[in-house]
Amino acid sequence: VGMLVLLGEVGGTEEYQVCEAIKSGVFTKPIVAWCIGICADMFATDVQFGHAGASAGASEETASAKNKALAEAGAEVPTSFDELGDKIGEVYRKLVMDGTIVPKAELPPPPVPMDYNWARELGLIRKPASFMTSICDERGQELLYAGIPITEVFKQDMGIGGVLSLLWFQRRLPPYACKFLEMCLMITADHGPAVSGAHNTIVCARAGKDLVSSLVSGLLNIGDRFGGALDGAAAQFTDAFDSGLSANDFVNKAKKEGILIMGIGHRVKSLNNPDMRVVVISEYAKEHFPSTPLLDYAREVEQITTKKKPNLIFNVDGCIALCFVDLLRHSGFFTKDEAENIIKTGSLNGLFVLGRSIGFIGHFLDQKRLNQGLYRHPWDDISYVLPELNQCQ
Repeated sequence: VGMLVLLGEVGGTEEYQVCEAIKSGVFTKPIVAWCIGICADMFATDVQFGHAGASAGASEETASAKNKALAEAGAEVPTSFDELGDKIGEVYRKLVMDGTIVPKAELPPPPVPMDYNWARELGLIRKPASFMTSICDERGQELLYAGIPITEVFKQDMGIGGVLSLLWFQRRLPPYACKFLEMCLMITADHGPAVSGAHNTIVCARAGKDLVSSLVSGLLNIGDRFGGALDGAAAQFTDAFDSGLSANDFVNKAKKEGILIMGIGHRVKSLNNPDMRVVVISEYAKEHFPSTPLLDYAREVEQITTKKKPNLIFNVDGCIALCFVDLLRHSGFFTKDEAENIIKTGSLNGLFVLGRSIGFIGHFLDQKRLNQGLYRHPWDDISYVLPELNQCQ
């Protein structure tokens, strides 16, 4: 510290303590001082100044008296407040000339950061997003599905298939493709109460659980053994077809490796009791799709497998899966990489999950409507195979 600046005011006597400190040598450095409020001398009565209500209670508390005392004590006191800055500069320059103060390069003040909201509005910054979406936007005047306003969805009568094409594939597919998606949902909607997913939904509903819990209990059954063979069938058949395996070689290879061919076989349906769902889907694909090489390949495989057992037919999971792959590859709306990615991400099983949810909800509502009580499986339908008592000893 090379010098001091004191700014006092009218009222109080603390400035006189500074005067004494200067005289006694406590303060050795130059002091530029000024007490504001000298205009109070112009008023006949006492005047309060500032938010604190400063006023002189005695003559020695006036600003003029204090400024005089400070000057007499040795402080540098200007003749008015307007000259305070000049006096500070004068004292500073003297100290620089005699070497008491050595000026240093002034550091530039740190820049004040731009307001965040303003910077974002200008497009200069972007807040890291928690997650990204590219299928739906609800922020504007109306909801957008893949960039298409919801009103336009209804004006163009896109239907459920059109909405699926927008939300699942980010593009509007041709009418025949949207119709195919709707057919898949209709065909997979239900297959009776005896299948494991519907059975679990019914048991859960009869236990008094809510709709969502009952629905989930059914959906959790979906896998390779129930309804979840679409992805597996698509992968197996496309790998075999793309690698150039004949239908006979594909069947023999699966037999040699001891693996099941996904999309082939049914517990109830057979050559003598065909699955009409497969008939409907395959006939539609042959009539409307640009090309169906995988569907044709699967039919060749079916001719081989049904010679072994009549129930080793081309089932509905396989039919939907391979027709879907034919649609992706030959509709002209997807690149090869896009088609492969859609298959790998589980979109095919998604069709079954979405469709069968309709049926599961139907079973839940049916049980509630029929007021069915808690289900307990009958003893005569269970084989108890506990060990004999003497075997346990």
